[in-house]
Amino acid sequence: MKTSKNKTLNRRILSSSTSVVISLSLVLFVVGLLGLVLINAQKLSDYVKENIGFTIMLKDGVNEIETLKFQKILDASDFAKSTSFTTKEQATADLKTDLGEDFVEFLGYSPLLASIDVKLNAEYGNTDSLQIITNELSENANVFEVYYQKDLIDKLNSNVNRLSFFLLIFCVLLFFIAFALINNTIRLSVYSKRFLIRTMRLVGATNSFIQKPFLSKGIYQGIYSSLFAIFMLIGAIQLVQGDTANMLNIDDLKIIGIVFLLILASGLFISIFSTFFAVRKFIKLNENELYN
Repeated sequence: MKTSKNKTLNRRILSSSTSVVISLSLVLFVVGLLGLVLINAQKLSDYVKENIGFTIMLKDGVNEIETLKFQKILDASDFAKSTSFTTKEQATADLKTDLGEDFVEFLGYSPLLASIDVKLNAEYGNTDSLQIITNELSENANVFEVYYQKDLIDKLNSNVNRLSFFLLIFCVLLFFIAFALINNTIRLSVYSKRFLIRTMRLVGATNSFIQKPFLSKGIYQGIYSSLFAIFMLIGAIQLVQGDTANMLNIDDLKIIGIVFLLILASGLFISIFSTFFAVRKFIKLNENELYN
């Protein structure tokens, strides 16, 4: 009979510890993902800005040598990340394909011009810099018009900043919510041992002596949870590595190391902090309160 009770108690303890580790692992995994995104916030912002650009429409009659020379000047400039040249003939063929009909035959000529598409370096991906750049380029004798979507660029920059802010707020809120949930789970785990704590108090055990095994268990739970979360994060990184190479520095060992340390520190902090205060609470309970 006694053996059966011990087995039941051991199963309950194991089940309680397992639920703490699983819950904490999942929370730390999400915290790790958000931490990875937040640390890469600047790279994400740069990725968006480097997809911003403008189009230079060249005057009709500009020869190939002048065009190549102008493109090389653009490539050598500080603001240009990349350039691509579209001939008048190529632009005409593309528009024919898009329209599904031969507009040249109808008009008798092609009104399209050769153009150079310019993608910007991230630091120039704002309307102020673009205005200065386009004003200077418009003075070039070979340029007919410089075109960019001012409203779209303003919205992109605004949304990137707003997204970074809300992501930070969400990460902080998630951490506190996770802390509260895990804290309750650990308190329930300690609650199941409240009579053991009371017995230890009755035989004269000090507070630190009572807390020591619980805190040791909390440390192990924090470490195990962190390791599980790290392995899950590694798996997630492997799955999305090809798709996010341009947006996240997931190959940067320093950044990955920072995220792993963040997960480990968070796991230990939540587990130890919650265990300490839960045990301290039950140490102070009198005999009548143990049954509430």
